[in-house]
Amino acid sequence: MLLQTYLNFEGRCEEALEFYKRALGAEIQMLMRQKESPEPPRAGTLPPGSGNKVMHSAFRIGQTTLMATDGYCSGKTSFQGFSLSLQPRDEAEANRLFAALSDGGKVTMPLGKTFFAPCFGMVTDRFGVSWMVAVMQPV
Repeated sequence: MLLQTYLNFEGRCEEALEFYKRALGAEIQMLMRQKESPEPPRAGTLPPGSGNKVMHSAFRIGQTTLMATDGYCSGKTSFQGFSLSLQPRDEAEANRLFAALSDGGKVTMPLGKTFFAPCFGMVTDRFGVSWMVAVMQPV
């Protein structure tokens, strides 16, 4: 069984993908726009002019593949009840990634030493996605 994260950016998917490319080195593996679908959308599900919006995408950050869409292009994203967790190799990389994700976002817990990690912090990026950045102690 495979479990994957599917993010719905409600109209800002392409902007988010470009941001993750710059901030995290994401690699876009696949991108299909609404106008490229072999089936037309159901009547009334998408606003007019949504042809260039992302119907489906897959992108890779490190060893993980995530998927994303513009959904129904409502402009109202709601990422609640979960966080994506990054585990960089060292504190320098953690600082770089955390700063990149913080650009236009909101730091909810600054990077710092905790009882479980030498470097841990939490940030919500400009799209509302919650991230945890943790350099884990060697086992």
